[in-house]
Amino acid sequence: MTSKIARFLIDHQPATPCLVLDVDRVEANFRRVSAGLPLARVYYAVKANPARPILDRLVALGSSFDAAGIEEVEMCLAAGARPSQISFGNTIKKSSAITRAFAAGVDMFAFDSAEELDKLATCAPGSRVYCRILVENEGADWPLSRKFGTTIANARTLMLRAAEMGLDPYGLSFHVGSQQTTTSSYEAAIGRVAMLFTDLRDAGMNIRMVNLGGGFPVRYRDEVPAFDAFANAIMGAMVAHFGNALPEMLIEPGRSIVGDAGLILSEVVLVSRRDPEDPIRWVYLDIGRFGGLAETEGEAIKYRFTTQHDGGETGPVAIAGPTCDGADIMYERSNYRLPLALTHGDLVEIQSTGAYTTTYASQKFNGFTPLGEHYI
Repeated sequence: MTSKIARFLIDHQPATPCLVLDVDRVEANFRRVSAGLPLARVYYAVKANPARPILDRLVALGSSFDAAGIEEVEMCLAAGARPSQISFGNTIKKSSAITRAFAAGVDMFAFDSAEELDKLATCAPGSRVYCRILVENEGADWPLSRKFGTTIANARTLMLRAAEMGLDPYGLSFHVGSQQTTTSSYEAAIGRVAMLFTDLRDAGMNIRMVNLGGGFPVRYRDEVPAFDAFANAIMGAMVAHFGNALPEMLIEPGRSIVGDAGLILSEVVLVSRRDPEDPIRWVYLDIGRFGGLAETEGEAIKYRFTTQHDGGETGPVAIAGPTCDGADIMYERSNYRLPLALTHGDLVEIQSTGAYTTTYASQKFNGFTPLGEHYI
């Protein structure tokens, strides 16, 4: 929690559940990432949090943007981003979305299949395209493998075909998974991509960019490596594989830009025991998996909770949301402990929830209104 958020909570006592996000922290995180990898252009992953105050601040800072859908493309343009600052990075796009983006001036698109390449050649002729390589996501708390990316061999074929179709085979990309906690995943992925990059360049192709994706972690319940550790590993691997002939480098941070800038304030609805002899209490909050905490699926992202009773005696808990859906359980196996004094009506602060929460929130499931948002 930043001092601005703390003051806001005291002064405004907002209705729960809500996200309160410090836009100054977003700027600080952007500057830290940019300084850590000065040779890489930052393309903020808009899907992490597309709120207009965030986009406005990042546009003012000169950021570029990774958009997953045409709506995100248009959000960035409305915030003042130039078309040349936007990458349409989803490999699964409607033809109509490609056409609209290209008509708006966007000329950089991702792909990972022959079928998507055909759409790009038709709907965005002459545009810059980059092929996403399938890499391992080991070490990521929120893996992305299998749905996206193609093999090295197929990527080579597709890139050669892109040139034949009149497209500009701009580069290659990968993503090692979201909330990636190991630097070695980036090193291994760079090694795979570098072999293909060199092969394509030797074949006479004007390939010139490597998109390193995002995945940089923030601290939730457990400690994670600092961004500098990832930056050092990335630059070490890039120099090892490319020498002095470094390609253009892009990164797509999202979580690491906005994650720790936000806090969700929630009210305890009920604290109960299923059996008087059971040491585990069930803590039900007014936010759950359907209210914005979708990344607790499989207990993958383990958020940190703080309360007014911290410092007192604690006991084991299961933590769930307020809906009538039996899947609305956030943590049952992850050994969470909360104060024994916690009771209904108390407020709980869920730390580092600025990323992947507001846009995951359902629209009035069980009648609950979507997560409130305050940008300060």
